[in-house]
Amino acid sequence: MNIVVLDGYTLNPGDNPWTAVERLGTLTVYDRTPQEQIVERAAGAQIVLTNKTPLSRATIEQLPELRFIAVLATGYNVVDVAYARERGIPVSNVPVYGTDAVAEYVFALTLNFCRAPQTHADLVRAGEWGKTGDFSFWRTPLSELAGKTMGIVGFGRIGRRVGELAAAFKMRVLAHDTYHGNPPAYPFEFCEIDELFAQSDVVSLHCNQTPENTGMVNTRLLQRMKPTALLVNTARGGLVNEADLAAALVAGCPAAAALDVVSVEPITADNPLSKVSNALITPHIAWAAVEARRRLMATTAENIAAFQAGAPIHVVNA
Repeated sequence: MNIVVLDGYTLNPGDNPWTAVERLGTLTVYDRTPQEQIVERAAGAQIVLTNKTPLSRATIEQLPELRFIAVLATGYNVVDVAYARERGIPVSNVPVYGTDAVAEYVFALTLNFCRAPQTHADLVRAGEWGKTGDFSFWRTPLSELAGKTMGIVGFGRIGRRVGELAAAFKMRVLAHDTYHGNPPAYPFEFCEIDELFAQSDVVSLHCNQTPENTGMVNTRLLQRMKPTALLVNTARGGLVNEADLAAALVAGCPAAAALDVVSVEPITADNPLSKVSNALITPHIAWAAVEARRRLMATTAENIAAFQAGAPIHVVNA
């Protein structure tokens, strides 16, 4: 079978070989594919792999040989899954690969806010410590996580792992989700989202983006936050009304936001958060630990092999 990867660079920039996929067919990998070249590059492929390159109905209609789509991620909104189902084309995703990577990154961002190690290392390098004459100096407020409250919006696999780490830091854990499921082993409390935003010292977003919750973090919710609180978003940029957040940060409540995702990626020059000093923005890397990307590669190969064996797995449009 001919297998085409439309945007493979972020999965394998050089440290995560395609070996497991290469064994399953004739493989062609493109680092990136612009919209106007999708059909040309995918033509003749029975299997197409995509991460963020869109496969719309109009595109799929022009690929008569296409039999299977493998999404190199958990989210699959880049594919018209309903039309693929009409065509009898299964679409598989990778549901579990980055739980630890993303949860750990939430605490990298949170600890950076509370303890600011890089800021102070830069000050030392700039000679600021030597000027003080003191054995210890700090430029920003420093605080512990122990005793603080972590509020988690979206209490699925990643959200629960964030809660587990928060509990290990001796934080109180609040959670909001429409589906409760079996409770985790550590202490936590479910609550309404308004209460969560009001009580939390750190609010961390871990829900899928839907038409109903797009822009849900808006002025109304932000005004409920403590002026000392941190908003963390490693989920989807569209969950946040960015203009409202920029205005809230400039006004000083919440104290800061740490965002690994924005509504349009890569970030555009006109993003209202791009020039806000207390908005820390990183380039969608919470998922990108090499171990997580290797798990993603292995599961993608399993998805393809299962399809070829006539029993596809992780199908999102069955």
